[in-house]
Amino acid sequence: MATFDDFLKLDIRVGEIIRAEIFEKAKRSAYKLWVDFGDELGVKRSSAQITDCYHVEALVGKQVLGVVNFPPRQIADFISEVLILGTYSEQGVVLVQPEQKVKKGDKLG
Repeated sequence: MATFDDFLKLDIRVGEIIRAEIFEKAKRSAYKLWVDFGDELGVKRSSAQITDCYHVEALVGKQVLGVVNFPPRQIADFISEVLILGTYSEQGVVLVQPEQKVKKGDKLG
C-alpha cells in the first residue's frame, strides 16, 4: 500500500499545452505534446494516448497536470519527459485539468 510520504515524492505541476502533433510512430494511437510548466521548469515533452477524447487541434491552450519528476522515457523516436495525468474512462483517457485557469508551474498539494 502506498503511503502519504510516497505521494509527497511526486512533483505534480500545472502546465499549458503549447504544441500538439499526431505521433505517427507510436505503437498505440497517441499525440506528441509540448507543455509549458512556467519559468522554473520550462517546456517539457510528453506522449499522451488521449486520441479517443481529443482532437489534436483542440489541445493547444489547455491546462493539464503532469508528473514532472519521473525519469525521461523513450517512446519510438521521441523522449517523453513528463507524465500527463488523465483518467481511464469509458470514452477513453480524459485529461485531469484545473477547474480554473492558474499559473503555469503551480504544484498540486
